[in-house]
Amino acid sequence: MKKLTTEERKRQITNIVAIADDQIDTSDIPELTDEQLSRAIRGRFYRPVKRPVTMRLDADVIDWLKKDGPGYQTKANRLLRAEMLRSYGRAKPVQSAGKRQQKRVRER
Repeated sequence: MKKLTTEERKRQITNIVAIADDQIDTSDIPELTDEQLSRAIRGRFYRPVKRPVTMRLDADVIDWLKKDGPGYQTKANRLLRAEMLRSYGRAKPVQSAGKRQQKRVRER
């Protein structure tokens, strides 16, 4: 597949936006049932942009974050995100490391 130029990409997007919703063929896309929607997880594949930062933390906090092995930065980010969401009134329980993270720890 040929890589599009910026102008070609803009032209394609403009053409797609110009199509009326009722003119789009969705016959090959099945409708979701209420049961499927009730099991949906919002933001499951959302990956926020990461930015490197330098922080000075207490030594005992760093030791605690590192005690489970690799992934301490991910753990710190997860804890900070949970606190951020709680402060916004959208509390989300903090979960332990996911299967992928646990697998990485075992491999090392």
